[in-house]
Amino acid sequence: MDKVHICRDNAKSMAFLSGIESPNIIVIDKSTRGQAWEGKQRGVGWARKLSMDAASQKGADTDMIITIDADTFYPPDYFQSVVDVFNSHPHILAHSNPYYHPLIGKDEEDMAILRYELYMRLYAINMLLIDNPYAFSAIGSGMACNIKQYKRLGGMTPKHSGEDFYFIQKMCKSGPISNYNAIKIYPQARFSDRVNFGTGPAMIKGDSGDWSSYPFYRKVLFQEVAETFEAFHVLFEKEVMTPMTDFLKKQLKREDIWGPLRKNFKQKHLFVNACVQLVDGLRILQYLKESHAKITEGEESDFMDSMSDVIDYFSEMPLGFTKEDIQEQPLSFRKMKLFRDALTQIEYKLRARKA
Repeated sequence: MDKVHICRDNAKSMAFLSGIESPNIIVIDKSTRGQAWEGKQRGVGWARKLSMDAASQKGADTDMIITIDADTFYPPDYFQSVVDVFNSHPHILAHSNPYYHPLIGKDEEDMAILRYELYMRLYAINMLLIDNPYAFSAIGSGMACNIKQYKRLGGMTPKHSGEDFYFIQKMCKSGPISNYNAIKIYPQARFSDRVNFGTGPAMIKGDSGDWSSYPFYRKVLFQEVAETFEAFHVLFEKEVMTPMTDFLKKQLKREDIWGPLRKNFKQKHLFVNACVQLVDGLRILQYLKESHAKITEGEESDFMDSMSDVIDYFSEMPLGFTKEDIQEQPLSFRKMKLFRDALTQIEYKLRARKA
């Protein structure tokens, strides 16, 4: 019964859409009584898959699928800007658009989204600094791909949560993706438990004081990831230990990690590509979480360590704060907003360089 308001809101949406007569609008009703999914076919992953599948069947291979969400603001020129991204980079398979969460004027929500974005931005910046191929922030309301690639890769995998992450990762494993656009999108920051993980659940968990699932990873851990990726060329010739070797053995439940890849991929560039696909974005995140739990000195110290590295690396940029500012604990609302906006500027600049 606690979801009755959602059902009523869906009914209003269906009533509104039914009054629009246009051959260009297709309404897929999965909210009216008797039309809902059953069993495992539920959640945002299935909703996005069903919509994208319908678009892929309706359009031509050269047409584009752009995913949007009702709670996200899109500037008037956003859609054209995404088309321009694909036209300017015809080799890319997909696009994940830059984002920025506007504050809504409610203390709890605003503090939670600022803290969550600090986590997201520091993670993305560190991945960009080590030039990792999985340096994307998958936002479901800001994804795009062409229909031909969508069909070729088997479409969207209907996860109950994180379907955007898995979709962009699937695309990333098959070819280059775009992470930059001159136009940002603006998702709404709100407490929501419709999915198991993501922005809404992270905000709810964080508001209770628990940010353990979204820590600030230390620079040394990203350096270990970079060292592992740099070793792929050497591993084609011989066995060497990498910082992630023991972790991967445990994850894969086998002692010989690289041998099967050498057997199946006889050319170095194919072997290296297979290694990159094996040590993907999910495994990197799992490694960071496990390793972080072993070395963490507490959130305040971890945050200062991460932010100090950013200040050192971007000393030429007018960030608006110093190392002394990040030592103020607990972080005030003003400081969190200042840091979030500065990290957004840094991430945006890094993505622009790699575009």
